[in-house]
Amino acid sequence: MLKGRIALVTGSTSGIGLGIARALAASGANIAFNGFGDAGAIEALQQDVAKTFDVSTTYHGADMSKPDQIRDMVRQVQATLGSVDILVNNAGIQFVASVDEFPEERWDAIIAINLSANFHAIKAALPGMKKANWGRIINIASVHGLVASAQKSAYVAAKHGVIGLTKAVALETATTGITCNAICPGWVLTPLVQKQIDDRAAAQKVSGDDAKKSLLGEKQPSQDFVTTEQLGQLAVFLCSSAASQIRGAAYNVDGGWAAQ
Repeated sequence: MLKGRIALVTGSTSGIGLGIARALAASGANIAFNGFGDAGAIEALQQDVAKTFDVSTTYHGADMSKPDQIRDMVRQVQATLGSVDILVNNAGIQFVASVDEFPEERWDAIIAINLSANFHAIKAALPGMKKANWGRIINIASVHGLVASAQKSAYVAAKHGVIGLTKAVALETATTGITCNAICPGWVLTPLVQKQIDDRAAAQKVSGDDAKKSLLGEKQPSQDFVTTEQLGQLAVFLCSSAASQIRGAAYNVDGGWAAQ
């Protein structure tokens, strides 16, 4: 379905981003990876995806808190693979603390990487999409872009902002072949969430399994994690012609979290 399309997925060397990148590659898209990690492991990942799905891959290690590096990443992908047809803004970080104890540098970093990076990447990629009159922008927000949780002020603010940005871009491109939508996952068992589980287990002096059950029980009525494969398939659908009139939507994939 996506054969010949070029997809840039930020934060794609692990977790949700990697799941989405693999799903897009399985549908024929060439993949530009971004993220941190061991250089050898990233090279092996590129080769594995390229061989498994018969697609081309590239990598750019842009620090998503640096606008100049984001612009350079988009330019390099366009030069290497030919275009950026699909942009998935996934890179994100987290920090947990009450507002009055929240370190200001952590706030700034979360806003920069979880929100501002989306703006900079979209701004850089849009001219090429407009020239081709085709593009898919998918912002990975969060259920925390729809509802709040205590101790996560910066993350909640950033993800609410991502949904607002998604709507604005969707309106600005409404008469073109470019769509912009958001995916809002609930708990996904990524390295980021695993750290929260480990911290919870240590703080409550319980097992990892009990910490997982406690985490899910508080928010996610399905009592099960969302998978990266499920999110990847939704991303593929949003890139399809069937989704060409889905614009400015925020899909919550959260086991019923936001329905409460």
